[in-house]
Amino acid sequence: MSEMTGLNGPLLLVGCGKMGGALLGGWLDQGIAADQVLVVEPALDADRGAVPAGVTVLSDADGIPANFAPAVVVFAVKPQVMGAVVPSYGRFVAGDAVFLSIAAGTPIRFFEDVLGAAAAVVRVMPNTPAAVRRGMSVLCANSHADQDQQDLCAALMAAVGDTAWLTDEGLMDAVTAVSGSGPAYVFHLIECLAQAAVDVGLAPDLAARLALQTVSGSGELARTSADDAAQLRINVTSPGGTTQAALEVLMGDGGLQPLLTAAVRAAEKRGRELGA
Repeated sequence: MSEMTGLNGPLLLVGCGKMGGALLGGWLDQGIAADQVLVVEPALDADRGAVPAGVTVLSDADGIPANFAPAVVVFAVKPQVMGAVVPSYGRFVAGDAVFLSIAAGTPIRFFEDVLGAAAAVVRVMPNTPAAVRRGMSVLCANSHADQDQQDLCAALMAAVGDTAWLTDEGLMDAVTAVSGSGPAYVFHLIECLAQAAVDVGLAPDLAARLALQTVSGSGELARTSADDAAQLRINVTSPGGTTQAALEVLMGDGGLQPLLTAAVRAAEKRGRELGA
């Protein structure tokens, strides 16, 4: 059926935008057969785009065959349209499918209310580095998702990066604020570092290259090193040197840590508001 552990039936992907497409690519790379995946995505009905050959694409749920029995239904549509999309898939609750949602701010109770209290639901917060198989996904399950279903959902997300679990769904807004929104913070850091380079006299094209390679290379070093981030910072900071002079600004009163904490708190607060 598939090389992926726990997948004992077809996979139904609802929504195939940037994140849905990244997940689909990861699953196929991990050995899921293209003919085991059914995609529902109106935007791909006329133009299949990047969806690989062999994957069936439907424009809406009405086209799903009556005998189709997915092992997992993955909702990869925007939170704003979940209310209109999810009810069409309630029939798969009786077939023991697990419902995996990547929608930010959409709590498990929403799916239980729409699909029924018996629905097995796993909520996950991925992030955009999933597109290059370097994502971070944090999952949380309701009481109806058994261990096999949880393992399957974890395996699906592990195809595009690292995974972790929460037992307290209330912490998902904090996860969203850190890893879900976090790539935007890193991209902004690249922007700011490049602009700072221009401000001290470097040409814009060289400034952009220096900023991008420094951030991406440092991230890879941090990922592969046995040292934690604090030790890596210490390793590159010579007493009385140029790095120390810069860090006295970044680590002083009003520096980077309080600013970033305030940013994360703002994102967490917005997440709670969206889920209310």
